[in-house]
Amino acid sequence: MGQVSPGRLSKAHASMDGSFGCLKCHVFGAGKPVLKCVGCHQEIASRLKLGMGYHARVMKGRRVETGCAGCHTEHYGRDFNIMPWPASREEFDHRLTGFPLEGKHARVECAECHAAKRITIEARKQIRIKNLNRTHLGLSQACASCHRDVHAGQLEQDCLRCHSQLAWKPAPGFRHEQTAYPLTGMHVRVSCEKCHRAGELPGGAMRYKMANAASCATCHRDPHGGAFEQPCSACHQSLGWKNVPKLVSTFNHDRTRFALKGSHRDLSCRKCHRTADFHSPVAHSRCLDCHREEHGPQFRLRADGSDCASCHAEQRFKPSTFVLAFHQQAAYPLEGRHAQVRCAQCHTPRGAATDYHPVHQRCMDCHRDEHTGQFAQAPWLNRCEQYHNQLGFRPSLYNVAQHREARFPLTGGHLAVPCGQCHKSPDVTSRSAAAFRLPRQECTSCHSDPHGIPVESKANLSAGCLTCHTLNNWNNTIHFDHSATAFPLDGAHRSAGCLDCHRAHGLGSGMWRMVFAGSPKACSSCHADPHGGQFRDAVAAGDCNSCHPTNSWLAAKFDHDRQADFSLSGSHREVPCRMCHSRTEQIGGALVRVYKGTPANCEACHN
Repeated sequence: MGQVSPGRLSKAHASMDGSFGCLKCHVFGAGKPVLKCVGCHQEIASRLKLGMGYHARVMKGRRVETGCAGCHTEHYGRDFNIMPWPASREEFDHRLTGFPLEGKHARVECAECHAAKRITIEARKQIRIKNLNRTHLGLSQACASCHRDVHAGQLEQDCLRCHSQLAWKPAPGFRHEQTAYPLTGMHVRVSCEKCHRAGELPGGAMRYKMANAASCATCHRDPHGGAFEQPCSACHQSLGWKNVPKLVSTFNHDRTRFALKGSHRDLSCRKCHRTADFHSPVAHSRCLDCHREEHGPQFRLRADGSDCASCHAEQRFKPSTFVLAFHQQAAYPLEGRHAQVRCAQCHTPRGAATDYHPVHQRCMDCHRDEHTGQFAQAPWLNRCEQYHNQLGFRPSLYNVAQHREARFPLTGGHLAVPCGQCHKSPDVTSRSAAAFRLPRQECTSCHSDPHGIPVESKANLSAGCLTCHTLNNWNNTIHFDHSATAFPLDGAHRSAGCLDCHRAHGLGSGMWRMVFAGSPKACSSCHADPHGGQFRDAVAAGDCNSCHPTNSWLAAKFDHDRQADFSLSGSHREVPCRMCHSRTEQIGGALVRVYKGTPANCEACHN
């Protein structure tokens, strides 16, 4: 034995040990090594013949007579493992079996699939090993061999047509449009369970093949109670139950007792036919049969009743068809500016509480008192129509003739003054009402005092400003008797203008004041000194009028015999002053004729 056999066989083949056992595995006299492995292992032979399974892929390109020995070697003793296998599942390439592990299958334990309970009946007949839990043969690649058929045979067994190994749901390969009932409109959003419900019996399989799926009544109840013979699709579509474009295009509502016009055409059927029973009559003779009474009971006493159609159209509720011509027939015809007022200004929108019969007997019912009670007493009694009309609040109808009957009749220059000049708001910053009943009527209550007359002096003036001025024009003064003052006017002073002596003094901000009281009387206060101060002592004693009269600048009052050191006599009296007083000097920037210091000897003037 030791001379024939290379060694003892493994435990699996121990029964073939011996001199005659060699013939059970080896073919002698073939000229080349031939083994009979597939003769015994028919379960492998059949799979090799069909080209399926792990061995078919491993043996590809090898001779069957000797190929098995490439992996399964013998004659190494009873304890030798002739079936080498990877130490872990990660080292085994399951793709060699013809069933790649993908998706969730990649995480499943080997024993969960390779178990006796999953081996087919046909494969059990071929497998020689008694403990079927130790073989990897006999499994089917069909999904149903491991998984329960949730479709209960209603669909084909090729699960991968719809599902993937990543997850049972969703079924990415399933296309409902390829079925006899493509999903459109709202049906696309319906969950599968809504239509594919379980069978009648508890625990029954879901129905996937629907009988008569084209009929809406299979899933939906008839809300019309059989009122229509046509199928649902005659009016409705899958976009939505309330979306009935077919009905709009095919059903002529004008043939009914209520033709749809205006905004009624845009209403959905359910707005009026709320029970979906289209054979039940709908009240429609009055607007209020469908619409609520927006204005409450305000129009119930009208001659044509409170039907909305008298003021509103079917096109839309707003704007109202109640136009200006209709308002002229109401209790308050609109005239003037009232005809331009928007309805909402008088009839303030408050929904059903909007008042369409407001009080309108007096202007004050709508308008505020612009004059803040100044005319509330008799004889006016706040009756605005006495001086205003509906054409406009301004201008007022109160004219000059009526003003003459007031406490302050307008005359002279006051006739041309705008009302707002006198009747202005006492407080401009607060925009309060203009004052029309003025408590004071003195000139200074409206006009500023340009003279600065003290208050006590004004009290002594019986006529105030009218003592000097007239109402026609401020500059047009009446004749003022200057002789009654401390400075009577005579000579050339009579022709002098008032401003020549009573000059204006600036008060700032463009205001001026004419000074009258306390005006100086000395000549030097108005006239410049042409003598350069030569007669300063004489001026201090008696002013210029000691030499000059007021009717002329000539020194007609100068007495050369008495007032000078050189008495004029003889021909000297006829000589002009400049002939002797011929010398001039620059004094204070002006060329001044010199009088004092003129020589008195003859040879100073005569050769």
